[in-house]
Amino acid sequence: MEPTGDHDWIRACTLPDNTELQERTLKTEQDIVIGERCRIDYGLSGNDVVVCEFSKINGNIVAGGDARIDNWCEINGDVLVEEDAYLGEGVKIQGKLIVRGDLDIGDNVQIERGFEAKGWISIRNPMPVIIYIMMYLVAVLGIEKEEELTSVLQKLFGDEEASAATPLMIPTGAILNMQTFSVPERMVVGAGCRLHGNIRASSITVREETTIFGSLHLRQGASIARGSVIHGDVQSDGDVVVEQEVYILGNVSCQCLTLHEDARVDGVIRAPGGLKIERRAT
Repeated sequence: MEPTGDHDWIRACTLPDNTELQERTLKTEQDIVIGERCRIDYGLSGNDVVVCEFSKINGNIVAGGDARIDNWCEINGDVLVEEDAYLGEGVKIQGKLIVRGDLDIGDNVQIERGFEAKGWISIRNPMPVIIYIMMYLVAVLGIEKEEELTSVLQKLFGDEEASAATPLMIPTGAILNMQTFSVPERMVVGAGCRLHGNIRASSITVREETTIFGSLHLRQGASIARGSVIHGDVQSDGDVVVEQEVYILGNVSCQCLTLHEDARVDGVIRAPGGLKIERRAT
């Protein structure tokens, strides 16, 4: 199912505060939602973990809460779940499955190294994950009327600041590996994050004190908040705003650049639309 219309919110990539890529695992204390047809070449560690249809995860999944893996997904690693697990039709797990709670399992599921479940085991096809996501968000946001959901989601995921309570959202069709972090639309990175790979997105907002080991390649604009460090180039077809104490260890190429006087750029600056230097507030 392609997320269109009311599901446009899932096109954005949102990383909550303090997300880190460490030891080939993308780690957060928040929930994780992976869109359809994604390829992620490392593991995932979070609270509830949701993986939509036809996605491939080349690593372990560690869920501190529930895990929901939708139809025809492939996990090239172990799946460790502290609470309940839901596996859709045709799921393949190359490692072992350990579930501390109950297990709902669909047809034609393959688990190469066996499984262990402490609670009840039900053999059935769980509800599609996209429906589960909508129900989950309705419950979390306390919405009483379903028609209010779209406007609330647009406000939540359209905000340029990643809230500490926002789940980690990877949109449909994203490709993530140690060299590339590629998403089809906009990206919001929370404060205190640490990421590896060259980021490709339509636009990006980087919050305070975040470190990115790679370049930024953007079709639109970028905003980089105070104290962040980019170990690479920043290339944008739109405007770029670089705030106080940002350090860019590479070139900056964009249409218009707004650069704080306390920021540092090691490379060449190309801004045919103009360069504006912001001064300290007095």
